[in-house]
Amino acid sequence: MKENIYIQTKIIMEEMGEKANLQKGNVFVVGCSTSEVTGAKIGTNSSPEVAKLLFDALYDYAKEKGIYLAIQCCEHLNRAIIVEKEAVPFAETVNVVPQPKAGGSLATAAYHGFTHPVVVEEIKADAGIDIGSTLIGMHLKRVAVPVRLEHNKIGEATVVAARTRPKFIGGVRAVYNQELL
Repeated sequence: MKENIYIQTKIIMEEMGEKANLQKGNVFVVGCSTSEVTGAKIGTNSSPEVAKLLFDALYDYAKEKGIYLAIQCCEHLNRAIIVEKEAVPFAETVNVVPQPKAGGSLATAAYHGFTHPVVVEEIKADAGIDIGSTLIGMHLKRVAVPVRLEHNKIGEATVVAARTRPKFIGGVRAVYNQELL
């Protein structure tokens, strides 16, 4: 199973990139339970080995497409975000180093795998995936729109995806008139 995790993750990222129309410079948030990926209950079987495979696939895709990867920590670190400093040059950072059982294995892999990692309390991402019911919604821009993935499993974990779109302001008539221009 573990050898397929990298491949499954790359396939999902490619599908997500296409369906969410990810562009260079976009921020992409990922929440993940490696426990769920291995078939265990969330928070019970953190796996640094699985996290490394996931991170490598996610980061390879992000670097190839020029998007910023933001990895959500677990609830023990209040779902803080590990991200490259270049993605958030003016953000206020926090002083914490995630560990597999305090932050999560994927966040730990990201912290050690990014070139210039920083930790922030929040981010407003353009799109994201949730691997194993970790709840990334608090880190998405408004308005989140579900993305239905044909490939929606990594290992034993279900993957849920979302992209965002600008808010419609001014009511239906304003939106209708904007489309006519």
